[in-house]
Amino acid sequence: MASDKVSIHGAWASRWVFILAATGSAVGLGNIWKFPYMTGVYGGGAFVVMYLFCIALVGVPIMLAETLIGRRGRQSPVNAMKSLAIEAGASKRWSLAALMGMVAALLILSFYSVVAGWSLDYILGMGRGDFTGISADGAGAAFGGLTSDPWRLTLWHSLFMLGTAFVIAKGVVAGLERSLRIMMPLLFVLLLVLLGYSFTTGHFREGFDFLFHFDPSKVQDGILAAMGHAFFTLSVGVGSIMVYGAYMPKKASIGATVLTVGLLDTLVALTAGMALFPIVFAAGLEPGGGPGLMFVTLPIAFGNIAFGQVMGLIFFVLVAVAAWSSSISMLEPAVAYFVEKTGRSRTQVTAVLALFCWVFGMGTVFSFNLWADAKFFVFAEDGFHLLQWGAEGGKTFFDSIDYLTSRILLPLGGLSFALFAGWVLHRDAVREELAIRSPLLFNLCLWLIRVVAPIGVLIVFIAELSK
Repeated sequence: MASDKVSIHGAWASRWVFILAATGSAVGLGNIWKFPYMTGVYGGGAFVVMYLFCIALVGVPIMLAETLIGRRGRQSPVNAMKSLAIEAGASKRWSLAALMGMVAALLILSFYSVVAGWSLDYILGMGRGDFTGISADGAGAAFGGLTSDPWRLTLWHSLFMLGTAFVIAKGVVAGLERSLRIMMPLLFVLLLVLLGYSFTTGHFREGFDFLFHFDPSKVQDGILAAMGHAFFTLSVGVGSIMVYGAYMPKKASIGATVLTVGLLDTLVALTAGMALFPIVFAAGLEPGGGPGLMFVTLPIAFGNIAFGQVMGLIFFVLVAVAAWSSSISMLEPAVAYFVEKTGRSRTQVTAVLALFCWVFGMGTVFSFNLWADAKFFVFAEDGFHLLQWGAEGGKTFFDSIDYLTSRILLPLGGLSFALFAGWVLHRDAVREELAIRSPLLFNLCLWLIRVVAPIGVLIVFIAELSK
């Protein structure tokens, strides 16, 4: 049987290593700078309930689909979908969905490395005490000084990409598993240290109320935000979870494992909010989201509270670890595929792919400075321009790649994986992988994968395109 095969790349020692790996893939910058703020804005506890509902209906079913495809195929996502499609008597062109996801992952890594590199610069700045007593203008100028300097951005982008490539090149066991066994416990410990510190600020209740006040009147405005984040937060749609599933032990329960990952991802995001917003309030600042929260608001807060330099250093190490654990999952699908296709060593393949991502990432580096006026996809009075300098409309190189991946390729990938697992794979193959004894529960899971999750992804897809 297909499920009896073992991946040539290696295998996780236990289901808990898969949980660490998948949680590391899911927990990234969005858990820190996006989800907590969304929760506070869209109804607090009411939004959390809505979000968990969306996770159960959209995020978890697609993660189930990716994991079972990966474990069934025991290969890279492209080859797993190709072999399983042939086994099911379907077109091997289904593998194009995995190829699309693989390309999307590499493109995301190219700009993710640049943005994650900012945290390395801030680790150095916090360690030197650059933010002690800093004002709002000073923090804004510091962040602007970083993004406007292509040399600094290139340095940190290069170091972050090297760190990612180093882990991947070492292999599944010696590289990914060994690193994740250190990264993820470290991430949890650092987060708990920050949470403990937030108790001492005198504004913990204020932060708690911001996150968990129950306001159903705002939930309607946040439904699409909850559904979108439920999809994007679990790293589905690019094959990362699929390739991690290929290394998953045969006897591990896919359902229980995926549910654990979803809950851990949500718990980390909420804990991050509880750790950070009391610090923001303690400094007399307004809560926010996005890069402004992480690289402007929080440095002001850390620079003007007791023990802020130490806590700020811990925070940016936390950010770097979260980003690092996510970045390795973006590179692994492509590395696994090209090792299988070419027979080259992991080190050689990793070096070539990391170099590709690094070069492509330079476009993002220059989007913040040298190419800031270069706008792509400009619709002007005199017609459409693929590239125009100084245009009022259009998108920078970074914005264009972000739009292509997050609003088009990821939703299409997630939709394709759900349809493949739900409608193409033999029902018996799905039942064997999920190992659900109850016919009622199995039919419910299959219905979620076949119908509910694809509809949810289509809604997210349309909503994202309309923005």
